[in-house]
Formats: sequence, structure tokens, C-alpha cells
Amino acid sequence: MKPTRHAGGETELVSLDPDHPGFRDEVYRNRRNEIAEIALKYRSGEPVPLAPYADEEHAVWHAVWTALQPLHQKRVATEILELQQFLPLGYARIPQLRELNKQLQAAAGFRMEPVAGLVTARTFMRYLGQRVFLSTQYIRHHSHPFYTPEPDVVHELIGHAATLVHPGIAEVNRLLGVAAEVANAREMERIGNVYWYTMEFGLVEQAGAPKAYGAGLLSSVGELAEFEARSTLHPWDLTTIASTAFDPTTYQTDLFVAPSFTTMLVDVSRWVRNGDWRD
Repeated sequence: MKPTRHAGGETELVSLDPDHPGFRDEVYRNRRNEIAEIALKYRSGEPVPLAPYADEEHAVWHAVWTALQPLHQKRVATEILELQQFLPLGYARIPQLRELNKQLQAAAGFRMEPVAGLVTARTFMRYLGQRVFLSTQYIRHHSHPFYTPEPDVVHELIGHAATLVHPGIAEVNRLLGVAAEVANAREMERIGNVYWYTMEFGLVEQAGAPKAYGAGLLSSVGELAEFEARSTLHPWDLTTIASTAFDPTTYQTDLFVAPSFTTMLVDVSRWVRNGDWRD
């Protein structure tokens, strides 16, 4: 689900699939390695080192955020738009995790820490239980600014960072992470499904229309614009959500619409606290 810290020492710190847009771009691969090395040397709890982004990488951020902004105004939940005012993300340059952490910790006690390779869902969520969000720092390849085969800094910051300013969303992330710490394999699958269809691809009804609050929608130009046409929208039911598998490699075919933002927060919190995720 997310990148991981791992033992270094190799020339190629980041392994890209042959179909990755940046696979044949040596400059891009070197940049990915340079940014990955930050995570490899990082120790949890320390200030996050600054990532040395190039102008071309800042240009990708600018292009994506500029394209997303009008979509956010039309298709994103009011609560998320309000949160973006508390954690404004500039258009011109990629924000640094160190800069954002001061505001995240002051608002809801979370912080973002860098990672460099894939981790399991359980590992990612266990960190959430400690109020730590494992975040990538690299950015997608410039040849495909509106596509990424893996989570990147656009997804992490535009998708997740502003939502973690909200004490309710932060607490739901923490509760799901605490449950993941002790869950068995079947329980972990249910927890992962609930996380996916809420924190990653959640929708809420507002003014008679579905509005996005999940990070996967907030950070994807194509998916945010087309989710109503491409996906079947289901009524809110956590029992069904917990048993519905997902495919992270493609556009989502099924999404769930909560009747209100508050209902979503209360229901997921109660679902975790009551142990409804257990066998």
C-alpha cells in the first residue's frame, strides 16, 4: 500500500516496473533514488529532511494541482474544502513534509514521515495507530502528470494531508491503525476494506449529489472527474463495505456514499470501538 524503509547499499534504491512511465528515464530514476535515500536514513520522530526537488518536478506538481482545483470546487465535500484553508498547499512548489508537520501536529496530533519502498497494509496502518502517516516524497513522471502507478507526493499531500487536520478524520485513522495492530488476517482484510472505501475512496451526499472526501479521489484528475460515470454508487453500509474487496490498480468499480460527513465519522468510529471488525 505504501513505501517502506529497507536496508540500503544498492546503487538502484528504487526498482521500477518496465511499464512505469519513468523506467527508461535515467535522470528520473536517479532522482527517485536520491529522494528514496532520505527515507532510508531517516529515524522516526526526527525532523524530516528537505527533499531536493528539481524545477521539472515542481512543474508537475503545479500542473496537477492546477487541474484538480476546479474539480475540487465542484466535486469535493464542503468539509474538505474548508480543511484546505487550514493547510494551504501552494501551487508553485511541492510542499515539504517538515513544513506541513508543524501544522498537522498542532491540529490533530499527526505527523508525516518519509518512506522509500512498498509496505504491507498492516504496517502502514500500524503506524496510523501511532499517529504517523507514512508518506512518499517522490513525484510521478513528467510525461504523465495525471497518472501514477503508485502513491506519490501528490496523492499524499493533496489527498491525505489536509484531511489529517480534521480531528475526526485523524481519530478514525488512528482507531483503524490500533485495530490493525492486533487483527488476524481475516480481520485485517475487513479493516483494510473499510479504510479503502472511506479514507481513500469515500463519498458523502451533499445537496443531493455525491461529493468526495477520500484521498484517492481528491488526488486523481481522471477519477474525480469521472467517478459517477465509471463506478456503481452504493448506499452506506459498513457491513457490506467491510466485505467488499477492491482493486488498487484500476479505476474503482464500486463506491459507497455516506448520508453525511458526521455519519461517516461516527459510524466508522463506532464500528472500530465496538469490535465489529473482529471474527
